[in-house]
Amino acid sequence: MADKDHNDIPDLGELRESIDSVDQQIVDLLNKRANLSLGVGRYKASKGEPIYKPFREQEVMNKIADSSPGPLPDKHLRTIYREIMSSSRHLQRPERVVYLGPEGTFSYFAAIEHMGSAASLTPKANFEEIFRAVAEEGAELGVIPLENTIEGTVGQVVDLFMKYKVYIQAEVFSRISHSLMSKAESLEDVEVIYSHPQPLGQCRDWLRTHLPNVPTIPMESTAEAAELVAGKKAAAVIGHIKLADMHAMNVLAQSIEDLPDNWTRFLIIGAAPSQEDRRDKTSILFTLPDKPGALARVLTTLAHQGINMTKLESRPFRGEKWKYVFFTDLECDLSGDRYKDVLEDIRQQCHTLRVLGTYPTQENRS
Repeated sequence: MADKDHNDIPDLGELRESIDSVDQQIVDLLNKRANLSLGVGRYKASKGEPIYKPFREQEVMNKIADSSPGPLPDKHLRTIYREIMSSSRHLQRPERVVYLGPEGTFSYFAAIEHMGSAASLTPKANFEEIFRAVAEEGAELGVIPLENTIEGTVGQVVDLFMKYKVYIQAEVFSRISHSLMSKAESLEDVEVIYSHPQPLGQCRDWLRTHLPNVPTIPMESTAEAAELVAGKKAAAVIGHIKLADMHAMNVLAQSIEDLPDNWTRFLIIGAAPSQEDRRDKTSILFTLPDKPGALARVLTTLAHQGINMTKLESRPFRGEKWKYVFFTDLECDLSGDRYKDVLEDIRQQCHTLRVLGTYPTQENRS
Protein backbone atom coordinates (compact mmCIF):
# COMPACT_ATOMS: atom_id res chain seq x y z
CA MET A 1 0.00 0.00 0.00
CA ALA A 2 2.84 2.33 0.90
CA ASP A 3 4.53 1.63 -2.44
CA LYS A 4 1.29 2.38 -4.28
CA ASP A 5 0.94 5.74 -2.46
CA HIS A 6 4.55 6.53 -3.23
CA ASN A 7 4.03 5.79 -6.92
CA ASP A 8 1.03 8.18 -7.01
CA ILE A 9 3.24 11.15 -6.10
CA PRO A 10 3.96 13.10 -9.30
CA ASP A 11 7.54 13.64 -10.38
CA LEU A 12 8.57 17.23 -9.55
CA GLY A 13 10.89 17.48 -12.53
CA GLU A 14 8.15 16.46 -14.94
CA LEU A 15 5.72 18.92 -13.37
CA ARG A 16 8.21 21.76 -13.75
CA GLU A 17 8.84 20.85 -17.37
CA SER A 18 5.08 20.93 -17.98
CA ILE A 19 4.81 24.31 -16.26
CA ASP A 20 7.67 25.66 -18.39
CA SER A 21 5.88 24.44 -21.51
CA VAL A 22 2.58 26.02 -20.46
CA ASP A 23 4.36 29.28 -19.57
CA GLN A 24 5.82 29.45 -23.07
CA GLN A 25 2.37 28.91 -24.56
CA ILE A 26 0.97 31.68 -22.35
CA VAL A 27 3.72 34.08 -23.45
CA ASP A 28 3.09 33.23 -27.11
CA LEU A 29 -0.65 33.82 -26.68
CA LEU A 30 -0.10 37.07 -24.79
CA ASN A 31 2.07 38.37 -27.61
CA LYS A 32 -0.55 37.24 -30.15
CA ARG A 33 -3.16 39.13 -28.12
CA ALA A 34 -0.88 42.18 -27.99
CA ASN A 35 -0.59 42.20 -31.79
CA LEU A 36 -4.37 42.06 -32.09
CA SER A 37 -4.61 44.89 -29.57
CA LEU A 38 -2.23 46.98 -31.68
CA GLY A 39 -4.63 46.46 -34.58
CA VAL A 40 -7.48 47.71 -32.39
CA GLY A 41 -5.34 50.74 -31.55
CA ARG A 42 -4.79 51.53 -35.22
CA TYR A 43 -8.55 51.28 -35.84
CA LYS A 44 -9.32 53.62 -32.93
CA ALA A 45 -6.73 56.10 -34.20
CA SER A 46 -8.27 56.09 -37.68
CA LYS A 47 -11.73 56.76 -36.24
CA GLY A 48 -10.57 59.27 -33.64
CA GLU A 49 -11.85 57.04 -30.83
CA PRO A 50 -10.46 57.08 -27.28
CA ILE A 51 -8.28 54.22 -26.09
CA TYR A 52 -10.06 53.80 -22.77
CA LYS A 53 -13.33 51.86 -23.15
CA PRO A 54 -14.56 51.00 -19.63
CA PHE A 55 -17.68 49.08 -20.62
CA ARG A 56 -15.79 46.96 -23.16
CA GLU A 57 -13.18 46.18 -20.51
CA GLN A 58 -15.88 45.26 -17.99
CA GLU A 59 -17.55 43.06 -20.60
CA VAL A 60 -14.30 41.23 -21.39
CA MET A 61 -13.52 40.78 -17.69
CA ASN A 62 -16.94 39.33 -16.89
CA LYS A 63 -16.86 37.01 -19.90
CA ILE A 64 -13.43 35.67 -18.94
CA ALA A 65 -14.38 35.17 -15.28
CA ASP A 66 -17.73 33.54 -16.07
CA SER A 67 -16.17 31.07 -18.52
CA SER A 68 -13.38 29.95 -16.17
CA PRO A 69 -13.93 26.45 -14.66
CA GLY A 70 -11.28 27.03 -11.95
CA PRO A 71 -9.33 26.31 -9.84
CA LEU A 72 -7.99 29.86 -10.42
CA PRO A 73 -10.13 32.14 -8.20
CA ASP A 74 -12.28 34.79 -9.89
CA LYS A 75 -10.48 37.60 -8.03
CA HIS A 76 -7.04 36.42 -9.18
CA LEU A 77 -8.19 36.02 -12.78
CA ARG A 78 -9.57 39.56 -12.79
CA THR A 79 -6.31 40.92 -11.37
CA ILE A 80 -4.31 39.19 -14.10
CA TYR A 81 -6.58 40.50 -16.85
CA ARG A 82 -6.57 44.00 -15.38
CA GLU A 83 -2.82 44.06 -16.05
CA ILE A 84 -3.22 42.53 -19.51
CA MET A 85 -5.70 45.25 -20.50
CA SER A 86 -3.55 47.93 -18.91
CA SER A 87 -0.64 46.78 -21.06
CA SER A 88 -2.89 46.70 -24.13
CA ARG A 89 -3.99 50.31 -23.62
CA HIS A 90 -0.37 51.37 -23.18
CA LEU A 91 0.63 49.59 -26.41
CA GLN A 92 -2.21 51.23 -28.33
CA ARG A 93 -1.32 54.71 -27.10
CA PRO A 94 0.03 55.77 -23.69
CA GLU A 95 -2.57 57.89 -21.92
CA ARG A 96 -1.72 60.35 -19.16
CA VAL A 97 -3.86 59.74 -16.09
CA VAL A 98 -3.83 62.42 -13.39
CA TYR A 99 -4.77 61.79 -9.75
CA LEU A 100 -4.60 63.40 -6.33
CA GLY A 101 -0.99 62.82 -5.28
CA PRO A 102 1.57 62.20 -4.13
CA GLU A 103 2.20 58.56 -5.03
CA GLY A 104 0.80 56.34 -2.30
CA THR A 105 -2.52 58.10 -1.63
CA PHE A 106 -5.80 56.18 -1.74
CA SER A 107 -6.48 57.91 -5.08
CA TYR A 108 -3.20 56.51 -6.40
CA PHE A 109 -4.08 52.96 -5.35
CA ALA A 110 -7.61 53.32 -6.76
CA ALA A 111 -6.07 54.37 -10.10
CA ILE A 112 -3.74 51.36 -10.08
CA GLU A 113 -6.57 49.05 -9.06
CA HIS A 114 -8.73 50.17 -11.97
CA MET A 115 -6.27 51.23 -14.68
CA GLY A 116 -3.46 48.72 -13.98
CA SER A 117 0.23 49.29 -13.39
CA ALA A 118 0.99 50.13 -17.04
CA ALA A 119 -1.04 53.35 -16.78
CA SER A 120 0.99 56.55 -17.06
CA LEU A 121 0.06 58.15 -13.73
CA THR A 122 0.83 61.79 -12.98
CA PRO A 123 0.18 63.21 -9.48
CA LYS A 124 -1.52 66.56 -8.95
CA ALA A 125 -1.54 68.67 -5.80
CA ASN A 126 -5.29 69.30 -5.61
CA PHE A 127 -8.64 68.59 -7.26
CA GLU A 128 -8.63 71.74 -9.38
CA GLU A 129 -5.30 70.80 -10.95
CA ILE A 130 -6.83 67.44 -11.95
CA PHE A 131 -9.84 69.08 -13.58
CA ARG A 132 -7.68 71.67 -15.33
CA ALA A 133 -5.25 69.04 -16.62
CA VAL A 134 -8.10 67.07 -18.22
CA ALA A 135 -10.12 70.05 -19.50
CA GLU A 136 -7.28 72.28 -20.74
CA GLU A 137 -3.86 70.62 -20.60
CA GLY A 138 -4.22 67.41 -22.61
CA ALA A 139 -4.41 64.76 -19.88
CA GLU A 140 -6.59 61.97 -21.26
CA LEU A 141 -8.08 60.86 -17.92
CA GLY A 142 -8.38 61.97 -14.31
CA VAL A 143 -9.23 60.02 -11.16
CA ILE A 144 -11.22 61.89 -8.51
CA PRO A 145 -13.03 60.79 -5.33
CA LEU A 146 -16.69 61.82 -5.41
CA GLU A 147 -18.13 60.38 -2.21
CA ASN A 148 -17.37 58.19 0.77
CA THR A 149 -19.83 56.01 2.67
CA ILE A 150 -18.72 57.62 5.96
CA GLU A 151 -17.64 61.15 5.04
CA GLY A 152 -20.24 61.82 2.33
CA THR A 153 -19.79 63.78 -0.92
CA VAL A 154 -16.66 65.78 -1.66
CA GLY A 155 -18.32 69.16 -2.20
CA GLN A 156 -15.35 70.72 -4.00
CA VAL A 157 -15.58 68.08 -6.74
CA VAL A 158 -19.20 69.02 -7.46
CA ASP A 159 -18.18 72.69 -7.60
CA LEU A 160 -15.43 71.91 -10.11
CA PHE A 161 -17.87 70.13 -12.40
CA MET A 162 -19.60 73.50 -12.66
CA LYS A 163 -16.33 75.22 -13.58
CA TYR A 164 -14.67 72.78 -16.00
CA LYS A 165 -16.08 71.03 -19.06
CA VAL A 166 -15.16 67.43 -18.31
CA TYR A 167 -17.20 64.23 -18.58
CA ILE A 168 -17.52 61.10 -16.47
CA GLN A 169 -16.19 58.00 -18.26
CA ALA A 170 -16.54 55.40 -15.50
CA GLU A 171 -16.95 54.91 -11.76
CA VAL A 172 -14.77 52.88 -9.41
CA PHE A 173 -15.80 51.63 -5.98
CA SER A 174 -12.78 51.13 -3.74
CA ARG A 175 -12.87 49.69 -0.23
CA ILE A 176 -10.97 51.90 2.21
CA SER A 177 -9.10 49.90 4.83
CA HIS A 178 -6.48 51.37 7.15
CA SER A 179 -3.32 49.79 8.54
CA LEU A 180 -0.78 51.00 11.10
CA MET A 181 2.78 50.85 9.72
CA SER A 182 6.16 51.75 11.15
CA LYS A 183 9.87 51.05 11.22
CA ALA A 184 9.26 50.02 14.81
CA GLU A 185 8.90 46.33 15.64
CA SER A 186 5.82 46.50 17.89
CA LEU A 187 2.98 48.76 19.04
CA GLU A 188 4.80 49.34 22.34
CA ASP A 189 7.61 51.09 20.44
CA VAL A 190 5.33 53.65 18.75
CA GLU A 191 5.63 57.17 20.21
CA VAL A 192 3.77 59.27 17.62
CA ILE A 193 1.32 58.65 14.74
CA TYR A 194 1.03 60.65 11.50
CA SER A 195 -1.72 60.55 8.88
CA HIS A 196 -4.32 62.54 6.98
CA PRO A 197 -7.13 63.83 9.27
CA GLN A 198 -9.73 61.48 7.73
CA PRO A 199 -7.91 58.19 8.53
CA LEU A 200 -7.11 59.51 12.00
CA GLY A 201 -10.80 60.20 12.54
CA GLN A 202 -11.92 56.90 11.05
CA CYS A 203 -9.62 54.96 13.40
CA ARG A 204 -10.31 57.02 16.52
CA ASP A 205 -11.85 54.23 18.63
CA TRP A 206 -9.09 51.75 17.74
CA LEU A 207 -6.42 54.29 18.67
CA ARG A 208 -8.12 55.04 22.00
CA THR A 209 -8.21 51.33 22.81
CA HIS A 210 -4.73 50.26 21.69
CA LEU A 211 -2.61 53.43 21.79
CA PRO A 212 -4.47 55.77 24.16
CA ASN A 213 -1.49 57.93 25.14
CA VAL A 214 0.21 58.20 21.75
CA PRO A 215 -0.19 61.65 20.10
CA THR A 216 -1.52 61.91 16.54
CA ILE A 217 -0.33 64.53 14.06
CA PRO A 218 -2.38 65.38 10.93
CA MET A 219 -0.64 65.64 7.55
CA GLU A 220 -1.67 66.74 4.04
CA SER A 221 -1.85 63.12 2.82
CA THR A 222 -1.21 59.56 3.96
CA ALA A 223 1.56 59.33 1.35
CA GLU A 224 3.35 62.36 2.79
CA ALA A 225 2.95 60.93 6.29
CA ALA A 226 4.42 57.60 5.19
CA GLU A 227 7.46 59.28 3.67
CA LEU A 228 8.07 61.11 6.95
CA VAL A 229 7.56 58.03 9.11
CA ALA A 230 9.93 55.96 6.96
CA GLY A 231 12.76 58.09 8.34
CA LYS A 232 11.78 57.77 12.00
CA LYS A 233 12.21 54.72 14.22
CA ALA A 234 9.46 55.35 16.78
CA ALA A 235 6.82 56.90 14.50
CA ALA A 236 3.90 55.21 12.73
CA VAL A 237 1.53 56.05 9.89
CA ILE A 238 -2.10 55.11 9.25
CA GLY A 239 -2.89 54.48 5.58
CA HIS A 240 -3.12 51.95 2.75
CA ILE A 241 -1.32 48.71 3.59
CA LYS A 242 0.73 48.90 0.37
CA LEU A 243 2.56 51.89 1.81
CA ALA A 244 4.46 49.37 3.92
CA ASP A 245 6.02 47.79 0.82
CA MET A 246 6.73 51.18 -0.75
CA HIS A 247 8.70 52.37 2.29
CA ALA A 248 9.97 49.08 3.77
CA MET A 249 7.89 49.41 6.93
CA ASN A 250 6.43 46.82 9.28
CA VAL A 251 2.65 46.33 9.39
CA LEU A 252 1.82 46.53 13.09
CA ALA A 253 -1.97 46.26 12.70
CA GLN A 254 -4.44 45.81 9.83
CA SER A 255 -8.08 46.83 9.29
CA ILE A 256 -8.08 49.25 12.21
CA GLU A 257 -10.94 51.42 10.91
CA ASP A 258 -13.84 51.72 13.36
CA LEU A 259 -16.47 51.10 10.64
CA PRO A 260 -15.34 48.28 8.33
CA ASP A 261 -17.87 48.94 5.54
CA ASN A 262 -15.97 52.00 4.31
CA TRP A 263 -16.04 52.61 0.55
CA THR A 264 -15.10 55.51 -1.70
CA ARG A 265 -16.66 56.07 -5.10
CA PHE A 266 -14.09 57.42 -7.53
CA LEU A 267 -14.90 58.84 -10.95
CA ILE A 268 -12.78 58.58 -14.09
CA ILE A 269 -13.15 61.83 -16.04
CA GLY A 270 -12.18 62.77 -19.61
CA ALA A 271 -12.36 65.79 -21.88
CA ALA A 272 -15.13 64.40 -24.11
CA PRO A 273 -18.30 62.37 -23.58
CA SER A 274 -18.03 58.59 -23.66
CA GLN A 275 -18.54 57.04 -27.11
CA GLU A 276 -19.29 53.50 -26.03
CA ASP A 277 -22.36 51.72 -27.42
CA ARG A 278 -23.75 50.75 -24.02
CA ARG A 279 -23.95 53.09 -21.05
CA ASP A 280 -26.32 52.41 -18.20
CA LYS A 281 -25.89 55.30 -15.78
CA THR A 282 -26.10 59.09 -16.16
CA SER A 283 -25.00 61.92 -13.87
CA ILE A 284 -26.47 65.38 -14.32
CA LEU A 285 -25.92 68.79 -12.73
CA PHE A 286 -28.73 71.32 -12.78
CA THR A 287 -29.98 74.56 -11.27
CA LEU A 288 -33.63 75.55 -10.95
CA PRO A 289 -35.69 78.70 -11.42
CA ASP A 290 -36.70 80.37 -8.16
CA LYS A 291 -40.35 79.36 -8.04
CA PRO A 292 -42.49 76.87 -6.08
CA GLY A 293 -42.43 73.22 -7.15
CA ALA A 294 -39.44 73.55 -9.49
CA LEU A 295 -37.60 70.53 -8.06
CA ALA A 296 -40.82 68.53 -7.73
CA ARG A 297 -41.52 68.95 -11.45
CA VAL A 298 -38.13 67.53 -12.40
CA LEU A 299 -38.54 64.59 -10.02
CA THR A 300 -42.06 63.92 -11.30
CA THR A 301 -40.85 63.86 -14.91
CA LEU A 302 -38.22 61.28 -14.02
CA ALA A 303 -40.69 59.19 -12.00
CA HIS A 304 -43.26 59.12 -14.81
CA GLN A 305 -40.58 57.69 -17.13
CA GLY A 306 -39.65 55.00 -14.60
CA ILE A 307 -36.14 56.42 -14.21
CA ASN A 308 -34.62 55.46 -10.87
CA MET A 309 -32.63 58.16 -9.08
CA THR A 310 -29.79 56.77 -6.95
CA LYS A 311 -28.33 60.08 -5.76
CA LEU A 312 -29.66 63.60 -5.28
CA GLU A 313 -27.58 66.18 -3.48
CA SER A 314 -27.65 69.96 -3.41
CA ARG A 315 -24.70 72.34 -3.11
CA PRO A 316 -24.65 76.14 -2.72
CA PHE A 317 -24.21 77.75 -6.13
CA ARG A 318 -20.94 79.62 -5.76
CA GLY A 319 -21.33 83.33 -6.47
CA GLU A 320 -25.13 83.25 -6.10
CA LYS A 321 -26.61 83.78 -2.64
CA TRP A 322 -29.31 81.27 -1.66
CA LYS A 323 -29.06 79.47 -4.99
CA TYR A 324 -28.32 75.77 -5.22
CA VAL A 325 -26.98 73.30 -7.76
CA PHE A 326 -28.22 69.69 -7.75
CA PHE A 327 -26.04 66.64 -8.49
CA THR A 328 -28.07 63.60 -9.55
CA ASP A 329 -27.31 60.00 -10.58
CA LEU A 330 -29.88 58.25 -12.78
CA GLU A 331 -30.06 54.57 -13.70
CA CYS A 332 -30.40 55.05 -17.46
CA ASP A 333 -28.56 56.33 -20.52
CA LEU A 334 -30.21 59.73 -20.62
CA SER A 335 -28.31 60.62 -23.80
CA GLY A 336 -29.92 57.79 -25.77
CA ASP A 337 -32.66 58.29 -28.37
CA ARG A 338 -35.21 56.70 -26.04
CA TYR A 339 -34.93 59.58 -23.60
CA LYS A 340 -34.46 62.44 -26.07
CA ASP A 341 -37.85 64.01 -25.30
CA VAL A 342 -37.41 63.43 -21.56
CA LEU A 343 -34.08 65.20 -21.57
CA GLU A 344 -35.60 68.15 -23.42
CA ASP A 345 -38.50 68.31 -20.92
CA ILE A 346 -36.07 68.40 -18.01
CA ARG A 347 -33.97 71.03 -19.74
CA GLN A 348 -37.04 73.24 -20.12
CA GLN A 349 -37.82 72.86 -16.40
CA CYS A 350 -34.31 73.81 -15.28
CA HIS A 351 -32.50 77.13 -15.22
CA THR A 352 -29.33 75.29 -16.34
CA LEU A 353 -28.72 71.60 -17.07
CA ARG A 354 -25.48 69.79 -17.80
CA VAL A 355 -25.11 66.07 -18.53
CA LEU A 356 -21.86 65.15 -16.80
CA GLY A 357 -21.58 61.77 -18.43
CA THR A 358 -23.20 58.47 -19.32
CA TYR A 359 -21.16 55.46 -18.31
CA PRO A 360 -21.26 51.81 -17.19
CA THR A 361 -22.24 51.00 -13.63
CA GLN A 362 -19.42 49.24 -11.85
CA GLU A 363 -20.39 45.93 -10.30
CA ASN A 364 -19.52 45.91 -6.60
CA ARG A 365 -17.49 42.73 -6.22
CA SER A 366 -16.51 42.96 -2.56
